[in-house]
Amino acid sequence: MYEAHFGLQEAPFALTPNTRYFLRAPSHSDALELLLVALSEREGFIKITGEVGTGKTLLCRLLLNELEQKAHTAYIPNPHLDPDTLYEAVAEELGVDVSACANTHQILKALNEKLIGLAMGQKQVVLVIDEAQAMPEATIEALRLLTNLETESVRLLQIVLFGQPELDALLQKDSLRQLRQRITFHYRLAPLDRQSVAQYLRHRVSLAGYNGGDLFSAAALRLITRSSGGIPRLVNILAHKAMLSAWGVGDRQVNRRHVARAIRDTESVRYPGLLARWL
Repeated sequence: MYEAHFGLQEAPFALTPNTRYFLRAPSHSDALELLLVALSEREGFIKITGEVGTGKTLLCRLLLNELEQKAHTAYIPNPHLDPDTLYEAVAEELGVDVSACANTHQILKALNEKLIGLAMGQKQVVLVIDEAQAMPEATIEALRLLTNLETESVRLLQIVLFGQPELDALLQKDSLRQLRQRITFHYRLAPLDRQSVAQYLRHRVSLAGYNGGDLFSAAALRLITRSSGGIPRLVNILAHKAMLSAWGVGDRQVNRRHVARAIRDTESVRYPGLLARWL
């Protein structure tokens, strides 16, 4: 589309999470560091929350990549499951055959035997759950039972929860206080500030092959930051549409008028009061 016009090798603002484009902005870098340190200390429960579009799934994939050579991982991307189905999904991820298991007790027993075997081989096991706010309350309680699988000296399973702020509200229920008390580390992802948005845009277009001057004007950067609230997904949407607008009229730099048109075309962003005069 506009790639050749701007000297790019690929589209820089695709919405599909791509770990190659990860920018170590302060909040996201701190969250990844916390995860790695907490897991190295064999902490049981770790929770990462953030608003929609702040990069939780990308961070989740980065963590899985980091753990690939260090641990045995189980990944549950859609946890809207009942407890029994959750146990079966975890067992499948860990390579446990539960076809001969007649009930939940037998599944947990098979899981325990698998985890003990991995522990004897000095293999750390990490269960990573994305979109954890979608879990039914009974399923969240089932997670607590999984953390009971341990020996006298070794924690057999660590669990990392990624979720929207609704997960925090869910865990405040009295019925889940036992699990809440087991969460030893928690981090809340913050939106990007103005400096980080500018760095984020330059980082992505550079990785996509751009090697010219500033592709986004200072005014365009300010408007993208203000209207997106620093949410990376919204930054991507606005930057992509603004580049389309610039390409459509033959401009080589994205200015505030291009961004203003992108904002008008995007319902989920903030609408700055002075926008009208820029159209």
